[in-house]
Amino acid sequence: MYTIKKAEFICCAAWESQWPAGDEPEFIMAGRSNVGKSSFINTITHTEGLAKVSSTPGKTRTLNFFNVNDELRLVDVPGYGYAKVPPKIVAQFGEMFETYVTKRKNLRALILLVDYRHPPKDDDLTMYDYAKYYKIPVIVVATKEDKLKRNDLKKNEKIIKDDLGFDEEHDVFIRFSSLKKVGVEQVWEEILKLCH
Repeated sequence: MYTIKKAEFICCAAWESQWPAGDEPEFIMAGRSNVGKSSFINTITHTEGLAKVSSTPGKTRTLNFFNVNDELRLVDVPGYGYAKVPPKIVAQFGEMFETYVTKRKNLRALILLVDYRHPPKDDDLTMYDYAKYYKIPVIVVATKEDKLKRNDLKKNEKIIKDDLGFDEEHDVFIRFSSLKKVGVEQVWEEILKLCH
């Protein structure tokens, strides 16, 4: 079990010049605005309120960097699928994300959060394909596991994997629940494998 001794917010970065220095492994997290990304960060770091759970989904407009144990960083990207954002900001963010993904040497994997209850949306498919294009390993985290009946777990997992065109050989699928702490150990197991 990975012990969290320290988890802290480092900075918001809108530009490359603001990215934190150092070569700690980084894991970028992406998902739709209401998928439970902030809850995911707070749950796996055992730090209540580390990532702010916004009442306005998709409010993050920058890359948010979090330090874990001075050993690795989690990088939160804006939730996609938000409606109230001007196209110009969406375009700017796309550019910032592209720059990060293509230039950041210490990026180890994309953690793609999807809602376990529903088939992936177009944005999820695009994000997965994007990571595969750049040969970035993907950890697919299916959130809200506790809201599914037991006999739907396998069925929904198959739907999500089929829709994504999931790469069984290189990528990982994790069932996750912030409420029941399901999947927390597995998330760290996969992250730590990719740190070395």
